[in-house]
Amino acid sequence: MTATSTFTQQLQDVAEAARTYGRAAQKAASAHFGAKPDAALLQRSQRALHGLAWTAMTVEAIAHAAEWAVQLAEAKRLAPLDELVYSVGIAEYLAQLAGGIPMGQNEIFRPSELGLQDAAAALNNDASVRALQASGGSPETRLKLVNALRAGEHITETVLDEELDLIRDQFRRFTEKEITPHAHQWHLADELIPDSVIAKLAELGVFGICIPTDYDGMGLGKRAMCIVTEELSRGWIAAGSLGTRSEIAGDLIASAGNEAQKSTWLPKIASGEVLPTAVFTEPDTGSDMASLRTRATQQADGTWRIDGNKMWITHGARSDLMTLMARSEPDVNGHAGLTMFLAPKQRGTDADPFPSKGMSGGEIEVLGYRGMKEYEIAFDGFEVPADAALGGARGQGFRQLMQTFEGARIQTAARAVGVAWRAFDLAWRYANDRKQFGVPIIEFPRVSDKLAMMISECVMARALTNFAAVEKEQGHRCDIQAGMAKLLGARVAWSNADAGLQIHGGNGYALEFEMSRILCDARILNIFEGAAEIQAQVIGRGLLTR
Repeated sequence: MTATSTFTQQLQDVAEAARTYGRAAQKAASAHFGAKPDAALLQRSQRALHGLAWTAMTVEAIAHAAEWAVQLAEAKRLAPLDELVYSVGIAEYLAQLAGGIPMGQNEIFRPSELGLQDAAAALNNDASVRALQASGGSPETRLKLVNALRAGEHITETVLDEELDLIRDQFRRFTEKEITPHAHQWHLADELIPDSVIAKLAELGVFGICIPTDYDGMGLGKRAMCIVTEELSRGWIAAGSLGTRSEIAGDLIASAGNEAQKSTWLPKIASGEVLPTAVFTEPDTGSDMASLRTRATQQADGTWRIDGNKMWITHGARSDLMTLMARSEPDVNGHAGLTMFLAPKQRGTDADPFPSKGMSGGEIEVLGYRGMKEYEIAFDGFEVPADAALGGARGQGFRQLMQTFEGARIQTAARAVGVAWRAFDLAWRYANDRKQFGVPIIEFPRVSDKLAMMISECVMARALTNFAAVEKEQGHRCDIQAGMAKLLGARVAWSNADAGLQIHGGNGYALEFEMSRILCDARILNIFEGAAEIQAQVIGRGLLTR
């Protein structure tokens, strides 16, 4: 048996050990909550529910990282550096399962909280787990990983698909030339991404990656979308996020629109002629969409009148089409009274951001995630065409939106992975360049340890995101998998940004250093597209009820 085959067998064994622990957690949670948990119990025991979600997510991250490493080995593409990276990442996540999983900076979920002490002990005593933790969990292995990187070795980034590998190469080159050199100045000036960059992204097909070829899109899958998003976000999260609004609008129209809506809007979105924006959130609702109050009232001529207020509308001014959620059925409470509208608007300018009649609004100044700007918008008699209800269906807006959340959350996971990589890139460069006490600071173990974990977690999060994308491509329901990918990606982005700034020291806190922007950009990832707590709620409830 070769060293590589021994390693891959070890990974398969620890993945099964992790899954055994995951099954024990599922069983314990099911016993705690019962076959049909009521809302009051879920509320009282939210920490246990979310702990189940984080446990299951960690198990899946281990299993799919191990699975991907095995696939690379079978294709004879697993390099020695890859073995070190997967060893370090998987060993750490195994330790978290048995010892405590960080759900937040000051929230560690312990096995005892679900009565999993015996399962945790069994996991720790598993021979394959002990062996991997003895190697991958050691300071010597982390140092060996860093030294391999310093010697010029690289991780293997192929996805074992020539077309997708070419797409990664193309967008990495584009980002390095067109985005990365300018992103920090755009951020500091709080400027919109230049129209010229949007035009170049449109030429590359960014806005139509998943739109069917019948409607002039590229007709590619979610893996391609993730690769493009990750590479653009590695330059700047705003660049990777430009396609999110097109992804949401494209998914909504392709999945729920009628033929007239598809033929009207999808080609224009794919070409970049029409820039869409998502108009869902309201000042007092946040994630509680059942409480949306913006009203859509049908007029005598069939058109709709929109009245109400929306908040946190990304790219709200420089957009041409709103996917707008409003309450069209005033006598129906909750989600059932909501309708999704395809609402055209005039594109705004700096001088007049909302020129359309019946619309007004202002910018919300934010720490990071700049480049598209955030807005609060007031609607006062804004007119929407008679045929604007998505698919011609009233009261189906929430259900239609839920069908797109899987794709949006997978893409957000890819954005997070890109931000996490940029944090590593900057920290790696700084640690090699910065000297203290006569040596580069990468020579200090607390610095090199951080870097080893940063790159390993990038790989772990990328593997889980890729798995969720594959599930979506294959037509499987994947709200749980998408939520897991987003949950892990956001945590890794923030952890890497925090560690990267610590490596920079005081310079990282200075606005002139790009690391300061990465910290601000990373923070939003745990909030938008479903806050971490909402993701854990969705995952936990899904695990209990299926």
